[in-house]
Amino acid sequence: MAAYESYLESHQDRFLQELLEFLRIPSISALPDRAEDVERAGHWVAQRLTAAGVENVEMLPTGGHPVVYGDWLHAPGKPTVLIYGHFDVQPVDPVELWTNPPFEPVVIEDRVYARGASDDKGNMLAPILAVEALLQSEGGAPVNLKFCFEGQEEIGSPQIPDFMPPHRERFACDLAVSADGGQFSETEPLLLMSLRGVCGLQVDVHGASSDLHSGLHGGRIQNPIHALTQILGSLRRAEGSIAVEGFYDDVMELTADERAAIARVPFDGDEYLRDLGLEEEFGEPGFSSRERGWVRPPLEMNGIWGGFQEEGIKTVLPNSAHAKITCRLVADQDPGRILDLLKEHISQHAPPGVTVEVTPMSILGRPYSISAEHWGNRAAAAVLEELYDREPYQTRSGGSIPITGVFQEQLGADTISFGFGIEDENFHAPDEFFRLGSFRKGQVAYCKLLYRLGESTLPN
Repeated sequence: MAAYESYLESHQDRFLQELLEFLRIPSISALPDRAEDVERAGHWVAQRLTAAGVENVEMLPTGGHPVVYGDWLHAPGKPTVLIYGHFDVQPVDPVELWTNPPFEPVVIEDRVYARGASDDKGNMLAPILAVEALLQSEGGAPVNLKFCFEGQEEIGSPQIPDFMPPHRERFACDLAVSADGGQFSETEPLLLMSLRGVCGLQVDVHGASSDLHSGLHGGRIQNPIHALTQILGSLRRAEGSIAVEGFYDDVMELTADERAAIARVPFDGDEYLRDLGLEEEFGEPGFSSRERGWVRPPLEMNGIWGGFQEEGIKTVLPNSAHAKITCRLVADQDPGRILDLLKEHISQHAPPGVTVEVTPMSILGRPYSISAEHWGNRAAAAVLEELYDREPYQTRSGGSIPITGVFQEQLGADTISFGFGIEDENFHAPDEFFRLGSFRKGQVAYCKLLYRLGESTLPN
C-alpha cells in the first residue's frame, strides 16, 4: 500500500467530520441574503487548503461571490495542474420535500444527505484531502499544483469572465481538472467529452399604461399575453427544431465515430420515460435522445407570467406579460451571437400594439469540448480503468460549467472532468446525497491521477 493510501485510510473519520462541517454552511449563491454564508464557505475552503499544506492561499474578490486560490509549486520540470471546484450550492426549495433539514447533514447507510453533498462540496473536498495525503505522507506532489474554487458556479459564474484576465498569470497552468463531475454508476466510469454552454434572456411585453376592464377594452387593443404567446410560439417549429434564423449555423456536426461512441453508452428510453411519468419523448428530429440531450442546442421557456394569478377569476386585460428563456449551446456556438439572433427574431415577430423589451440575463457560458485522446484524458482513463476494472464510457453533458470555457479562452488550458458524483444523487433536488464510498474513492483516485499526470509528456 502506498504511503498516501495509508494516510487516507487512517484519517477517514476526521475527513468525514470535516465534510459534515462544510455541508452545514448554507452557501446558496442565488440568494442575496446568503452572500455572507457563501463568503463563510470560501473562508472554510481557504483554511482547509492551508491545513493541507497548500501555499499562498488567498480569497480573491470578484465583484460578486469570491474565488479561493492556492498553490504548491515545487515540482520543477513537471506539469502545472489547476484543480477546480465550487463551494456554492443550489437553493433548497421546496424544503418540505426534504426528509431532513438540508443543512443538517445526516449519514445513513454510508451516504451523507445534505444540500451540496454531491454538487460539489463532497467532490471538491476529495482532491484537497488527496493533496494533503501526498504532502504529509510523501513530502511533496508529483506535479505543480494550483487551486481555483469559486462561489458562483450555480448562478453561471457571472463575474468570472472579467475576473480572470487580470489574474491570468496567477492561474496559468498546463491542464485544469474539474472536481465538479461524476461517474456513470458505482461500477462504471466515464470520460466527459463536452459540456454545453448557456445563455438566457427575459422578454417583457408592455401594452396599456395600466390593467384594464376586459369587457370595456377587450377586442379593441392588443393583449400583452396574446402578444407574448405569439412571440414564444414563433421560436420553435411544431416538430421540435428551433425556428430562429441562424441558430444552427455554427453547430459543429458530429462525426460518425462520435455518434457511435454516444450510442455505446447504455440508455433505456422506456425507463427514462417511466421515471419522468411520460409516454413519449419530444425534440429535434433526426437525432437520438442522447444526442439531443448532449450535443444539440435546445431553446427552453423557463418561466412565463402576467395578469391575474390567484384563485377565482378577474376579468382583467393585463398591461404586461413576461417570459424567461434559456438556450443550452454546443460547439461552436457563441452565446453573444445567439442572444443577438434571438433579439432580432423577437423584434421581427412582435405584433403591433405592444412594446417589447429583451434583456439578456447574467447567465452566460461558452460550450466546451475536449478530445478523448487529450493527454489529460488519457491519464484519467488509465486511472479510471485501474479503479473500476473496465474502460470508461465517453459521455457528454447537457449541463454547463461556464468556467471551463474561460479556462480555455483566457488560460489556453483544457479541462478534464474528474468527479465521483452519480446521476441519482439528487443534486439540485430535495434529499441530495453523496456516497461516502465515492468520497473515499475520489481521494485515492486523485493521488493516482496526479502521479499519472506527472509522468505525462506535454504536447509541443
